[in-house]
Amino acid sequence: MKLFMVAGEPSGDRLGGALLAGFRAAGADVDVHGVGGPEMAAQGLGSLFPYEELAVMGIAEVLPKYRQLKRRIAQTAQAAIASDAAALITIDSPDFGLRVARQVKAARPDMKTIHYVAPSVWAWRPGRAAKMAKVIDHVLALLPFEPPYMQAAGMTCDFVGHPVVAEPLATDAEAAAFRAQNGIGADGRLILVLPGSRRSEVTRLAPLFGAALQGVEARLVLPTLPHIRQAVVELTADWSPAPLIVDATDLPMKRAAFRAADIALAASGTVSLELAASGTPMVIAYDFNWLTRALVKRAIKVDTVTLVNLVSETRAVPEFLAEACRPELIRAGVEAVLADPGAQRAAMAETMARLGQGGAAPGLRAAQSVLNALG
Repeated sequence: MKLFMVAGEPSGDRLGGALLAGFRAAGADVDVHGVGGPEMAAQGLGSLFPYEELAVMGIAEVLPKYRQLKRRIAQTAQAAIASDAAALITIDSPDFGLRVARQVKAARPDMKTIHYVAPSVWAWRPGRAAKMAKVIDHVLALLPFEPPYMQAAGMTCDFVGHPVVAEPLATDAEAAAFRAQNGIGADGRLILVLPGSRRSEVTRLAPLFGAALQGVEARLVLPTLPHIRQAVVELTADWSPAPLIVDATDLPMKRAAFRAADIALAASGTVSLELAASGTPMVIAYDFNWLTRALVKRAIKVDTVTLVNLVSETRAVPEFLAEACRPELIRAGVEAVLADPGAQRAAMAETMARLGQGGAAPGLRAAQSVLNALG
Protein backbone atom coordinates (compact mmCIF):
# COMPACT_ATOMS: atom_id res chain seq x y z
CA MET A 1 0.00 0.00 0.00
CA LYS A 2 1.39 3.39 -1.00
CA LEU A 3 0.90 6.41 1.22
CA PHE A 4 1.90 10.05 0.83
CA MET A 5 2.60 11.63 4.22
CA VAL A 6 3.42 15.22 5.18
CA ALA A 7 4.82 16.32 8.56
CA GLY A 8 6.13 19.84 9.14
CA GLU A 9 7.81 19.88 12.55
CA PRO A 10 9.37 17.55 15.16
CA SER A 11 6.09 16.69 16.90
CA GLY A 12 4.52 15.72 13.58
CA ASP A 13 7.60 13.76 12.57
CA ARG A 14 7.36 11.72 15.79
CA LEU A 15 3.68 11.03 15.13
CA GLY A 16 4.48 10.01 11.57
CA GLY A 17 7.27 7.71 12.67
CA ALA A 18 5.03 6.03 15.24
CA LEU A 19 2.24 5.68 12.66
CA LEU A 20 4.57 3.97 10.19
CA ALA A 21 5.80 1.66 12.94
CA GLY A 22 2.14 0.99 13.76
CA PHE A 23 1.45 -0.12 10.19
CA ARG A 24 4.26 -2.62 10.42
CA ALA A 25 3.05 -3.84 13.81
CA ALA A 26 -0.40 -4.33 12.24
CA GLY A 27 1.15 -6.37 9.42
CA ALA A 28 0.49 -3.75 6.72
CA ASP A 29 3.10 -3.41 3.96
CA VAL A 30 3.50 0.33 3.45
CA ASP A 31 5.47 2.21 0.80
CA VAL A 32 5.71 5.82 1.99
CA HIS A 33 6.61 9.05 0.21
CA GLY A 34 6.31 12.72 1.16
CA VAL A 35 7.82 15.18 3.65
CA GLY A 36 9.13 14.40 7.10
CA GLY A 37 12.08 14.28 9.45
CA PRO A 38 14.39 11.71 11.03
CA GLU A 39 11.70 9.64 12.77
CA MET A 40 9.85 9.07 9.50
CA ALA A 41 13.13 8.59 7.64
CA ALA A 42 13.97 5.76 10.04
CA GLN A 43 10.74 4.09 8.88
CA GLY A 44 11.58 4.43 5.19
CA LEU A 45 10.56 7.94 4.13
CA GLY A 46 12.77 9.93 1.76
CA SER A 47 11.72 13.56 2.27
CA LEU A 48 11.12 15.84 -0.72
CA PHE A 49 12.94 18.68 1.10
CA PRO A 50 14.16 19.44 4.66
CA TYR A 51 11.05 19.51 6.80
CA GLU A 52 12.57 22.14 9.11
CA GLU A 53 11.55 24.74 6.51
CA LEU A 54 7.95 24.30 7.63
CA ALA A 55 8.45 24.79 11.38
CA VAL A 56 7.02 28.31 11.52
CA MET A 57 4.32 29.37 13.98
CA GLY A 58 2.35 32.59 14.35
CA ILE A 59 0.93 34.97 11.77
CA ALA A 60 3.71 37.52 12.01
CA GLU A 61 6.35 34.78 11.83
CA VAL A 62 4.82 33.17 8.72
CA LEU A 63 4.47 36.33 6.63
CA PRO A 64 8.19 36.80 5.79
CA LYS A 65 8.39 33.20 4.56
CA TYR A 66 5.05 33.10 2.79
CA ARG A 67 6.39 32.89 -0.79
CA GLN A 68 8.77 30.06 0.03
CA LEU A 69 6.03 28.18 1.90
CA LYS A 70 3.65 28.67 -1.02
CA ARG A 71 6.22 27.13 -3.38
CA ARG A 72 6.68 24.16 -1.05
CA ILE A 73 2.90 23.69 -0.83
CA ALA A 74 2.66 23.50 -4.63
CA GLN A 75 5.68 21.19 -4.88
CA THR A 76 4.30 18.83 -2.25
CA ALA A 77 0.79 18.79 -3.72
CA GLN A 78 2.09 18.04 -7.21
CA ALA A 79 4.18 15.16 -5.89
CA ALA A 80 1.15 13.72 -4.10
CA ILE A 81 -1.04 14.12 -7.17
CA ALA A 82 1.54 12.43 -9.38
CA SER A 83 1.88 9.49 -7.00
CA ASP A 84 -0.48 6.54 -7.03
CA ALA A 85 -0.85 6.63 -3.26
CA ALA A 86 -4.02 5.29 -1.66
CA ALA A 87 -4.14 8.23 0.73
CA LEU A 88 -2.64 11.58 1.62
CA ILE A 89 -1.93 11.79 5.36
CA THR A 90 -1.14 15.30 6.64
CA ILE A 91 0.23 15.43 10.18
CA ASP A 92 -0.27 18.46 12.41
CA SER A 93 0.98 21.75 10.78
CA PRO A 94 -2.52 22.48 9.40
CA ASP A 95 -1.57 25.76 7.74
CA PHE A 96 0.70 23.78 5.43
CA GLY A 97 -0.90 20.35 5.33
CA LEU A 98 -4.47 21.44 4.66
CA ARG A 99 -3.39 23.69 1.80
CA VAL A 100 -1.66 20.69 0.28
CA ALA A 101 -4.82 18.63 0.82
CA ARG A 102 -6.94 21.28 -0.90
CA GLN A 103 -4.86 21.12 -4.07
CA VAL A 104 -4.71 17.32 -3.99
CA LYS A 105 -8.46 16.93 -3.47
CA ALA A 106 -9.18 19.33 -6.34
CA ALA A 107 -7.01 17.32 -8.74
CA ARG A 108 -7.70 13.85 -7.37
CA PRO A 109 -11.05 13.72 -5.56
CA ASP A 110 -10.75 9.94 -5.39
CA MET A 111 -7.68 10.08 -3.11
CA LYS A 112 -8.50 9.57 0.55
CA THR A 113 -7.32 12.47 2.69
CA ILE A 114 -6.52 11.94 6.37
CA HIS A 115 -5.35 14.50 8.91
CA TYR A 116 -3.52 13.43 12.06
CA VAL A 117 -4.14 15.81 15.01
CA ALA A 118 -7.54 17.45 15.11
CA PRO A 119 -7.46 21.26 15.03
CA SER A 120 -8.28 22.84 18.38
CA VAL A 121 -11.68 24.11 17.27
CA TRP A 122 -12.87 23.70 20.87
CA ALA A 123 -10.45 26.52 21.78
CA TRP A 124 -10.73 28.98 18.91
CA ARG A 125 -11.92 29.41 15.32
CA PRO A 126 -14.61 26.68 15.35
CA GLY A 127 -15.30 27.37 11.69
CA ARG A 128 -12.04 25.60 10.82
CA ALA A 129 -13.75 22.22 11.16
CA ALA A 130 -16.26 22.99 8.39
CA LYS A 131 -13.52 24.31 6.11
CA MET A 132 -11.36 21.29 6.85
CA ALA A 133 -14.23 18.93 5.98
CA LYS A 134 -14.12 20.20 2.39
CA VAL A 135 -10.68 18.65 1.87
CA ILE A 136 -10.30 16.02 4.63
CA ASP A 137 -12.21 12.74 4.86
CA HIS A 138 -10.93 11.27 8.13
CA VAL A 139 -9.26 12.63 11.26
CA LEU A 140 -7.03 11.00 13.87
CA ALA A 141 -7.57 12.79 17.19
CA LEU A 142 -5.11 12.92 20.09
CA LEU A 143 -7.59 14.13 22.69
CA PRO A 144 -10.65 12.15 23.82
CA PHE A 145 -13.14 15.01 23.57
CA GLU A 146 -12.32 15.94 19.94
CA PRO A 147 -14.18 13.38 17.72
CA PRO A 148 -17.65 14.92 18.15
CA TYR A 149 -16.40 18.27 16.83
CA MET A 150 -14.98 16.61 13.71
CA GLN A 151 -17.99 14.36 13.14
CA ALA A 152 -20.39 17.29 13.45
CA ALA A 153 -18.52 18.97 10.59
CA GLY A 154 -18.93 15.90 8.35
CA MET A 155 -15.67 14.01 8.77
CA THR A 156 -15.12 10.60 10.33
CA CYS A 157 -12.83 10.72 13.35
CA ASP A 158 -11.23 8.31 15.83
CA PHE A 159 -9.55 9.09 19.14
CA VAL A 160 -6.28 7.16 18.83
CA GLY A 161 -4.53 8.20 22.05
CA HIS A 162 -1.75 10.66 22.68
CA PRO A 163 1.86 9.57 21.95
CA VAL A 164 3.02 10.79 25.36
CA VAL A 165 1.47 7.73 27.01
CA ALA A 166 3.78 5.40 25.07
CA GLU A 167 7.04 7.25 25.73
CA PRO A 168 9.56 5.83 28.21
CA LEU A 169 9.90 7.48 31.61
CA ALA A 170 12.97 7.89 33.78
CA THR A 171 13.17 5.93 37.00
CA ASP A 172 13.75 7.48 40.40
CA ALA A 173 17.28 6.06 40.28
CA GLU A 174 17.97 7.77 36.95
CA ALA A 175 16.59 11.04 38.33
CA ALA A 176 18.85 10.73 41.37
CA ALA A 177 21.83 10.02 39.10
CA PHE A 178 21.07 13.17 37.07
CA ARG A 179 21.10 15.23 40.24
CA ALA A 180 24.35 13.66 41.43
CA GLN A 181 26.10 14.11 38.07
CA ASN A 182 25.23 17.81 38.07
CA GLY A 183 26.03 18.54 41.68
CA ILE A 184 22.43 18.90 42.83
CA GLY A 185 21.84 17.35 46.22
CA ALA A 186 18.83 15.20 47.00
CA ASP A 187 17.40 18.09 49.02
CA GLY A 188 18.45 20.80 46.56
CA ARG A 189 15.73 22.55 44.59
CA LEU A 190 15.72 21.90 40.83
CA ILE A 191 13.60 24.01 38.50
CA LEU A 192 13.18 22.88 34.90
CA VAL A 193 12.95 25.81 32.48
CA LEU A 194 11.27 25.16 29.12
CA PRO A 195 10.82 28.34 27.04
CA GLY A 196 9.89 26.52 23.80
CA SER A 197 11.40 24.68 20.86
CA ARG A 198 11.14 27.43 18.23
CA ARG A 199 13.56 30.33 17.97
CA SER A 200 10.70 32.85 17.97
CA GLU A 201 9.29 31.37 21.19
CA VAL A 202 12.62 31.28 22.98
CA THR A 203 13.46 34.84 21.93
CA ARG A 204 10.16 36.05 23.32
CA LEU A 205 9.91 33.93 26.48
CA ALA A 206 13.47 33.43 27.74
CA PRO A 207 13.85 37.04 29.00
CA LEU A 208 10.52 36.80 30.82
CA PHE A 209 11.38 33.43 32.38
CA GLY A 210 14.82 34.67 33.43
CA ALA A 211 13.32 37.74 35.11
CA ALA A 212 10.70 35.61 36.86
CA LEU A 213 13.38 33.33 38.33
CA GLN A 214 15.88 36.10 39.15
CA GLY A 215 17.64 35.29 42.43
CA VAL A 216 15.63 32.13 43.10
CA GLU A 217 17.34 29.62 45.40
CA ALA A 218 17.41 26.71 43.02
CA ARG A 219 19.40 25.06 40.27
CA LEU A 220 17.92 25.88 36.87
CA VAL A 221 18.07 23.24 34.14
CA LEU A 222 17.17 24.22 30.59
CA PRO A 223 16.90 21.46 27.95
CA THR A 224 17.16 22.79 24.40
CA LEU A 225 17.60 21.65 20.81
CA PRO A 226 20.80 21.98 18.76
CA HIS A 227 19.35 24.43 16.21
CA ILE A 228 18.50 27.00 18.91
CA ARG A 229 21.20 26.23 21.47
CA GLN A 230 23.36 29.25 20.59
CA ALA A 231 20.35 31.55 20.84
CA VAL A 232 19.52 30.06 24.25
CA VAL A 233 23.11 30.56 25.44
CA GLU A 234 23.00 34.23 24.41
CA LEU A 235 19.54 34.86 25.83
CA THR A 236 20.42 33.36 29.23
CA ALA A 237 23.90 34.87 29.55
CA ASP A 238 22.74 37.36 32.18
CA TRP A 239 20.51 35.00 34.16
CA SER A 240 21.16 34.69 37.88
CA PRO A 241 21.28 31.89 38.79
CA ALA A 242 22.86 30.75 35.53
CA PRO A 243 21.01 27.78 34.01
CA LEU A 244 22.52 24.41 33.20
CA ILE A 245 21.82 24.05 29.47
CA VAL A 246 21.42 20.42 28.38
CA ASP A 247 20.83 18.72 25.04
CA ALA A 248 17.13 17.80 24.68
CA THR A 249 17.98 15.32 21.92
CA ASP A 250 19.69 13.17 24.58
CA LEU A 251 16.37 11.61 25.49
CA PRO A 252 17.48 9.55 28.52
CA MET A 253 19.05 12.66 30.05
CA LYS A 254 16.01 14.80 29.21
CA ARG A 255 13.67 12.27 30.82
CA ALA A 256 15.90 12.08 33.89
CA ALA A 257 15.85 15.88 34.17
CA PHE A 258 12.05 15.90 33.93
CA ARG A 259 11.79 13.27 36.65
CA ALA A 260 14.37 14.97 38.87
CA ALA A 261 12.78 18.42 38.78
CA ASP A 262 10.76 19.80 41.68
CA ILE A 263 8.81 22.03 39.32
CA ALA A 264 8.85 23.19 35.70
CA LEU A 265 8.25 26.63 34.22
CA ALA A 266 7.19 25.87 30.66
CA ALA A 267 5.82 27.39 27.49
CA SER A 268 2.29 26.35 26.60
CA GLY A 269 2.08 23.22 24.46
CA THR A 270 2.33 19.46 24.57
CA VAL A 271 5.28 19.71 26.95
CA SER A 272 2.68 19.97 29.73
CA LEU A 273 1.70 16.38 28.94
CA GLU A 274 5.33 15.22 29.09
CA LEU A 275 5.59 16.85 32.50
CA ALA A 276 2.36 15.23 33.65
CA ALA A 277 3.64 11.83 32.52
CA SER A 278 6.76 12.39 34.65
CA GLY A 279 4.68 13.60 37.59
CA THR A 280 6.40 16.99 37.53
CA PRO A 281 4.36 19.94 38.87
CA MET A 282 4.31 22.88 36.50
CA VAL A 283 3.54 26.50 35.79
CA ILE A 284 2.66 27.42 32.19
CA ALA A 285 3.41 30.79 30.62
CA TYR A 286 3.17 32.00 27.04
CA ASP A 287 3.03 35.18 25.01
CA PHE A 288 2.67 35.82 21.29
CA ASN A 289 3.87 38.36 18.82
CA TRP A 290 1.65 41.42 19.36
CA LEU A 291 -0.34 40.85 16.17
CA THR A 292 -0.95 37.16 16.85
CA ARG A 293 -1.85 38.01 20.46
CA ALA A 294 -4.52 40.49 19.36
CA LEU A 295 -6.10 38.02 16.93
CA VAL A 296 -6.01 35.07 19.33
CA LYS A 297 -7.45 37.14 22.17
CA ARG A 298 -10.52 37.94 20.08
CA ALA A 299 -11.03 34.34 18.96
CA ILE A 300 -10.27 32.26 22.07
CA LYS A 301 -13.24 30.22 23.37
CA VAL A 302 -11.84 28.53 26.51
CA ASP A 303 -10.59 29.81 29.83
CA THR A 304 -7.43 27.65 29.78
CA VAL A 305 -5.13 26.37 27.04
CA THR A 306 -3.10 24.00 29.20
CA LEU A 307 -3.82 20.44 28.05
CA VAL A 308 -3.57 18.97 31.55
CA ASN A 309 -6.35 21.33 32.67
CA LEU A 310 -8.49 20.57 29.63
CA VAL A 311 -8.15 16.79 29.60
CA SER A 312 -8.53 16.38 33.37
CA GLU A 313 -11.38 18.93 33.43
CA THR A 314 -9.67 20.79 36.26
CA ARG A 315 -7.75 24.03 36.55
CA ALA A 316 -4.95 22.54 38.63
CA VAL A 317 -2.10 24.01 36.57
CA PRO A 318 -1.63 27.80 36.83
CA GLU A 319 -1.03 29.58 33.55
CA PHE A 320 0.04 33.09 32.61
CA LEU A 321 -0.85 34.00 29.05
CA ALA A 322 -0.51 37.12 26.88
CA GLU A 323 -0.86 40.21 29.11
CA ALA A 324 -0.57 38.00 32.22
CA CYS A 325 2.77 36.63 31.04
CA ARG A 326 4.71 38.96 33.33
CA PRO A 327 7.72 38.06 35.51
CA GLU A 328 6.16 39.05 38.83
CA LEU A 329 2.98 37.02 38.18
CA ILE A 330 4.93 34.02 36.91
CA ARG A 331 7.19 34.06 39.97
CA ALA A 332 4.19 34.15 42.31
CA GLY A 333 2.76 31.16 40.47
CA VAL A 334 6.02 29.23 40.80
CA GLU A 335 6.19 29.96 44.52
CA ALA A 336 2.58 28.83 45.02
CA VAL A 337 3.20 25.50 43.30
CA LEU A 338 6.43 24.95 45.25
CA ALA A 339 4.46 25.49 48.45
CA ASP A 340 2.01 22.70 47.53
CA PRO A 341 3.55 20.49 44.82
CA GLY A 342 1.10 17.63 45.40
CA ALA A 343 -1.90 19.71 44.38
CA GLN A 344 -1.50 18.75 40.71
CA ARG A 345 -0.94 15.02 41.25
CA ALA A 346 -4.53 13.85 40.76
CA ALA A 347 -5.06 16.00 37.66
CA MET A 348 -1.86 14.69 36.05
CA ALA A 349 -2.82 11.05 36.74
CA GLU A 350 -6.33 11.57 35.37
CA THR A 351 -4.89 13.20 32.25
CA MET A 352 -2.67 10.22 31.50
CA ALA A 353 -5.52 7.76 32.03
CA ARG A 354 -7.82 9.66 29.68
CA LEU A 355 -5.11 9.89 27.01
CA GLY A 356 -4.86 6.11 26.81
CA GLN A 357 -2.15 5.13 29.28
CA GLY A 358 -2.08 1.36 29.69
CA GLY A 359 -3.81 0.65 26.36
CA ALA A 360 -2.54 -0.12 22.85
CA ALA A 361 0.22 2.16 21.55
CA PRO A 362 -1.20 5.28 19.87
CA GLY A 363 0.80 4.62 16.70
CA LEU A 364 -0.82 1.20 16.35
CA ARG A 365 -4.28 2.61 17.08
CA ALA A 366 -3.71 5.32 14.48
CA ALA A 367 -2.58 2.73 11.90
CA GLN A 368 -5.66 0.62 12.53
CA SER A 369 -7.86 3.70 12.15
CA VAL A 370 -6.26 4.53 8.80
CA LEU A 371 -6.63 0.95 7.58
CA ASN A 372 -10.29 0.95 8.58
CA ALA A 373 -10.85 4.28 6.85
CA LEU A 374 -9.30 2.87 3.67
CA GLY A 375 -11.56 -0.18 3.87
